[in-house]
Amino acid sequence: MSAWQRWGNVLGVFVPVVGFVAAIVLLWDRLVGPLELATMGVLYVLTGLGITVGFHRLLTHKSFDTFPAVKATFAVLGSMAVQGPVINWVADHRKHHAFTDREGDPHSPHLSRLRGLMGAAGGLWHAHVGWLFNEAGRAERSRYARDMVDDRLMRMVDRLFFLWVVLGLAIPFGIGWAIGGSLGTALTTLLWAGLVRIFLLHHVTFAINSLCHFLGRWRFALEDESRNVAWLAPLSFGEAWHHNHHAFPRSAFHGLRRSEAAFDPGGWVVRLLERAGLAWNVIRVAPERQTAKLAQR
Repeated sequence: MSAWQRWGNVLGVFVPVVGFVAAIVLLWDRLVGPLELATMGVLYVLTGLGITVGFHRLLTHKSFDTFPAVKATFAVLGSMAVQGPVINWVADHRKHHAFTDREGDPHSPHLSRLRGLMGAAGGLWHAHVGWLFNEAGRAERSRYARDMVDDRLMRMVDRLFFLWVVLGLAIPFGIGWAIGGSLGTALTTLLWAGLVRIFLLHHVTFAINSLCHFLGRWRFALEDESRNVAWLAPLSFGEAWHHNHHAFPRSAFHGLRRSEAAFDPGGWVVRLLERAGLAWNVIRVAPERQTAKLAQR
């Protein structure tokens, strides 16, 4: 990992934490306004869908096909979540699937050399955030994301990563200035809908790597430690149906049961795109395939 990548990861993780602490201080004696919260909520949803629908289901696993403009839109929104350039993200995630919970997995919580409580804590730390400082962006792009490297549009989005990061901060600042009419409102909107939003989405996403390989429920016969964590599913747009995803990585829908699908917003968006004629070749898992893969209890 180059020095700029390492420092980029440090800033990407800790600057939003500083922003979150600053937000708490500002809230100490007063409530944050509806403008800041509404802008944060909208951008959290848009950039979160950029990760789950764009980076993950569409670009990493090719769960459906769409037009280049739709693909680029989701890739830009995912980039505004500040989880790294799109090609690096795809390569790292494909490597995770190739070596899930084995040597070579960039962010398994089960590879610590320590035992007991220290080993568990160290493994969770590595899977949640520690891997960003020594593993992120190290998966060979030419090996794990050759299709992305060969895609001119995706190369352009990847190269302009820092532009999308700045845009993701400029938009809330501009909204705060335009609606609030003052520099103070522009800055508080930037704080909440920029830094705090990035912080929250970071740690929800990181929890998929850590918690969803450590606790939760499972039902399929797999050779890894992936788990479904129901309470995390709405916040992660369905990503926390992670055991389901590892059982059927190419499925466009992570919530496979009806009760799970109700908390798979990423899947809702894919269905809407399909009905609007903006997505096709959408991959679904037939009930008999699911039954065939059930673990023997």
